[in-house]
Amino acid sequence: MKKHFYPLMALLFIGFISCSTAKKQDKELSIKFEKYTLENGLQVVLHHDNSDPIASIAIMYHVGSDREIPGKTGFAHLFEHMLFQESENVPQDQFFKKIQDVGGTLNGGTWRDGTVYYEVVPENALETVLWMESDRMGYMINTVTETAFRNQQEVVQNEKRQRVDNNPYGHTDYVIDKNIYPEGHPYNWQVIGELVDLQQATVEDVKQFHENFYGPNNATLVIAGDFDEKKTKEWVQKYFGEIKRGPEVTELKKQPVAISETIRLYHEDNFATASQLNMVWPSAEQYNKDAYALDFLAELLSEGKKAPLYKVLVKGKKFSSNEYAWNDAGEIAGTFRIEVTANEGVSLDSIEQGVKQAFAMFETNGVTDKDIERIKAGLETDFYNGISSVLGKSFQLSQYNVFAGDPAFITQDIDNIKAVSKEDVMAVFRKYIKAKPYVITSFVPKGQLEMAARNSLKATVVEEEIEPDKEEEEIVETEEIIKTPSSFDRSVQPKTGPSPSLHIPQQWGDNLSNGMKVLGIEQNELPLIEISLVIEGGHFLDDINKVGVANLVSDIMMEGTANKTPEELEEEIELLGADIYMYTSRDAIVISANTLTRNYSKTMQLIEEILLQPRWDEEEFALIKTRTINDIKRRSAQPNSVARDVYNRLLYGENHIYGYNTSGSAESVESIAIDDIKDFYSANFSPSVSRFNVVGNISKKQVMESLKNLNNNWLPKVVTMPVYELPTPVEKANLYFVDFPKAKQSVIDIGYLALARTDKDYYPATVMNYKLGGSFSGNVNLVLREEKGFTYGARSYFSGTKIKGPFTATSSVRTNTTFESVKIFKEEMEKYPKEVSQEDLDFTKNAMIKSNARRFETLGSLIGMLETRGKYGFADNYIKGEEDIIRNMTLEKLKALADKYIDPDKMNYLVIGDAETQYEQFKNAGFDEVKMIDKEGHDVGETRPLTAK
Repeated sequence: MKKHFYPLMALLFIGFISCSTAKKQDKELSIKFEKYTLENGLQVVLHHDNSDPIASIAIMYHVGSDREIPGKTGFAHLFEHMLFQESENVPQDQFFKKIQDVGGTLNGGTWRDGTVYYEVVPENALETVLWMESDRMGYMINTVTETAFRNQQEVVQNEKRQRVDNNPYGHTDYVIDKNIYPEGHPYNWQVIGELVDLQQATVEDVKQFHENFYGPNNATLVIAGDFDEKKTKEWVQKYFGEIKRGPEVTELKKQPVAISETIRLYHEDNFATASQLNMVWPSAEQYNKDAYALDFLAELLSEGKKAPLYKVLVKGKKFSSNEYAWNDAGEIAGTFRIEVTANEGVSLDSIEQGVKQAFAMFETNGVTDKDIERIKAGLETDFYNGISSVLGKSFQLSQYNVFAGDPAFITQDIDNIKAVSKEDVMAVFRKYIKAKPYVITSFVPKGQLEMAARNSLKATVVEEEIEPDKEEEEIVETEEIIKTPSSFDRSVQPKTGPSPSLHIPQQWGDNLSNGMKVLGIEQNELPLIEISLVIEGGHFLDDINKVGVANLVSDIMMEGTANKTPEELEEEIELLGADIYMYTSRDAIVISANTLTRNYSKTMQLIEEILLQPRWDEEEFALIKTRTINDIKRRSAQPNSVARDVYNRLLYGENHIYGYNTSGSAESVESIAIDDIKDFYSANFSPSVSRFNVVGNISKKQVMESLKNLNNNWLPKVVTMPVYELPTPVEKANLYFVDFPKAKQSVIDIGYLALARTDKDYYPATVMNYKLGGSFSGNVNLVLREEKGFTYGARSYFSGTKIKGPFTATSSVRTNTTFESVKIFKEEMEKYPKEVSQEDLDFTKNAMIKSNARRFETLGSLIGMLETRGKYGFADNYIKGEEDIIRNMTLEKLKALADKYIDPDKMNYLVIGDAETQYEQFKNAGFDEVKMIDKEGHDVGETRPLTAK
């Protein structure tokens, strides 16, 4: 969790070449770009990359929440939503649909300092995107009607409820920023805004905000990918050139802050099950020399076994299993932050003192040249990963252009990173942190004020009251939308050229004599290699009476080897600039790695050592158990996590391992001993059930040579997979309700066990579901979000593995719309088999087939394809087979699949929400059974587990 390096975009050892300056640096590692400016002030940056037949478009506006004023907050983010609605020449809800229709993807984002909109499309659709983006830049504001505005007000408020109000510690940033930044400072409020401001905003407010900040002279357009340069420049001029220049936007001055004394605050959190401490110091703004050193400081204080915060709080005093530090450098100011979640029974006062002890340790031990070296080592790898997609390049080019005035600023940014010394790190520690006042927040569970840090005062937090849903007065729009004059007919959508044909990368396969299968793809665009070693079994091999062993196995195996302490192993990986990690899924344990080509051999040596020479460090095992138990308890405070666990219990029952979370329960983890871990490893780790996948700048010959030692030293054994009976299918609609008192949203999960991934109907059913809920333009999302404004998003999907997995329809909705939302889900599923149309099918075919052009761009996407092949035994051209299924789908077949697999009268309905205000409505709603259950899926008032019907 390296939050602190994100603003730097981890760029090292790389130089850009600007065609406008012809300045050359590190030519072999450079990215060429051309920058020019239209007469209306729009800055355009072009980067050509024909490695895949796709193009990325990013438009970054230099406007974020920092351009708002008190009493009118949240407008930048609200306006981001408004720009997805419609424009004068692109009808309501057509932005997503049209981009999906050409096989593309799109989204946007707002933060304190900026707003970005982006698309990635097959190269033949580039003109279509430029037409649409220009229309919402210059031909949109007249379409902002009262109806459209009200809808997006609701959507944004639901986003706030989902991300802030309904989550543990969700109000932390609000409390910190209100107290570290003085009133009136542009960072004093949250990007998402104050709820009262969102509710009271008017159409006039939004139009004025648009007028002030959304002119072409306050924007940068970046096009990266496969395109014809001459045509593209002509299109840019045609679509953007005549847009009226907006008012001049004054550059914000740097506004670093200082606080004169420590501010101590507490909040009783409605959702938290563990106490959390945050300590925050004012620091430096982005690109300030000190900001670079502060990033290094955060890494050194908190990341890894050598970090003082880890040594004191986690390993030494065992106060916590989650501690982080990061520097948050914004355009005009910055903060340095430490966040620590307490172990059970540990006061935040003790943790505050522990942080100070860690500071003393840091100052005593100092910083070594090796410390600086290992941090810098990872940045080159991070850089290449960041530019592995055309979208990543678009973001980086636009970021530097907007905030530094020139994409070529990257060269200076890299020099600044490379220049950081150990002396710089110690200097910023003394300048900003040591003995300096800070804001300290204690978020504690309800009724546990004694856990707060001493002398804390109650923080001001505005929490929304749950009120009955009100029938909104229907607005009848009477004014005709007046179109802005243009030199050509903008209502005519550009025609796309021929779609790029499906090109499946060439793959190779082989087997080792010990039984391990090997799959690979050679791809030489970047000096990177991605690896995944998949060992079948994972959670599926857990003892149902002691769940969580497999998960602990993958955790403990990364804690050193027989020949290396945990600290030594971690340092070796970091000095390579590599990333090696293990995780447990439902049906596998996976070792994944990402490394530079030149370090592949050393990375493989470490993987082999981790796999074959585990350390079984007992001290680390105890720490891992504590962290896992803490995570399990925190998960019980998160409605979405509870929903996932209870939903799986409802579907699979108590007698199937998939009815239990991979991590296990607090009780089961507590019961697991180190011998259980060793026994699982001895019985279930075998090359006979393993697959090695590798993608990147390496040949088959080199890969097979690198696996010789593993082939010779890892001996095969028989691993037997258990057999579980699936519960009897649901025959009636039953509703189960888990109470989360005062929840601002309800989580809804509806479904049943449907299909295995290997079932012949699985992919056809996925195609069938696309227009129901498999995309943003799916019916459930269009009704619940775009029409009603009840949610931030709604969807449906199939998720089978080798055994039957569920069909699920899901959303988080505003609490007082819970009943109606469940009703809408049911109605949409009932209507779908009858009302799905040929137009819907045509849209599905276009979206799914054309999107294949984007499917093989990154190493991650390629490794995912190999993993799917190996897991299910698919042919190397299985994607072509899937494309044929889409192409040959008829409306008759689609309706038959919908009839067969979408029957809302034979599904379980789960609601996680506020029972006091929402539960009673369901008792007479036509369900066969309506039950209150607890967070473990047990009937309320009973001790027996709830089993699926």
